[in-house]
Amino acid sequence: MKALVLSGGKGTRLRPLTYTMAKQLVPVANQPILGYVMRHLSQAGIEEVGVIVAPETQREVREYLRDGKRWQFKITYILQERPLGLAHAVKVAQPFLGGSPFVMYLGDNLLGSGICDAIDRFRAEPADALVFLKHVPDPTAFGVAELDERGGIKRLIEKPRDPPSDLALVGVYLFSPKIHQAISCIRPSWRGELEITDAIQALIDMGGSVRGEVLNGWWLDTGKKDDFLAANTVVLDEYTRRDILGEIDAESNIEGRVCVCKGARVIRSEVRGPVIIGAGAEIVDSFIGPFSSIGNGSRILNSVIEHAVILEDAVVDGVGRIEDSLIGRHARVIKGQGCTKALRLMIGDHSQIEI
Repeated sequence: MKALVLSGGKGTRLRPLTYTMAKQLVPVANQPILGYVMRHLSQAGIEEVGVIVAPETQREVREYLRDGKRWQFKITYILQERPLGLAHAVKVAQPFLGGSPFVMYLGDNLLGSGICDAIDRFRAEPADALVFLKHVPDPTAFGVAELDERGGIKRLIEKPRDPPSDLALVGVYLFSPKIHQAISCIRPSWRGELEITDAIQALIDMGGSVRGEVLNGWWLDTGKKDDFLAANTVVLDEYTRRDILGEIDAESNIEGRVCVCKGARVIRSEVRGPVIIGAGAEIVDSFIGPFSSIGNGSRILNSVIEHAVILEDAVVDGVGRIEDSLIGRHARVIKGQGCTKALRLMIGDHSQIEI
């Protein structure tokens, strides 16, 4: 079995951050989202991975993933010139996929449970498609599945105005080679894209076997700021362990599950976990509250940070309180005239904000 990872697209919902980096490389708990995807594929024993890349962001994606050796598989890069839909990405990747069954994993999605069990079931009980489903509060934002009386998938609809159920399609799919025939039968949607939901529906109409797998664990789509912060919260809560490798002075207080990476310094500050402080970061005369990620080389001075993601080499200096925020690489948020209110910010790379 092969894997196809989608790491293209323009990331419009995470702008301005994604003007300068691929959305799949935005870090959750100081690791790019794409890193978690690759770890899941490695754990499942996948040996060949095709990565869909876009012209605008392929350089950074290639620099991060390289040849895939650290995950014990081989990576083939596949250029999608324009983001014309998920099914279009499969069509572009057909020469790589050949006649192999494959797992398709959207590079900005996270699954708490991984994919090992689903792949084992797909191999043991062959089908033409196995799609992950999750109960969601607002199905109109997703592809939605309608089930028959036996729990099988009867119909799929992309972003319906009147959803037939609350079961959204999660961004992970397992396919037999028959999906290529189904994709050849569909036409672009009103959005001008070849929709994967239309392709799976075509597979059903052709008499193909399509099964649904309802997730009990968490699933996170990191396409927007609030979703991204929620992902950071969940991952920190699930994976962070107390690990102090950096320097903590005698006047500082570290509470709970806090990871202080090598070369980081915490001076006259309080840190309350779960929190990760990246390599070479400095926390001075500050408070870092729960569910915060401080990137490598960042400096937090005389400030309060809580439930926020600060990317690498950013500076926050003299700011009363920042919460529910996403601050890009090399950005600077500094005190001007001062502000007593809590700030909620989304700042792109190399920006400077004076409060």
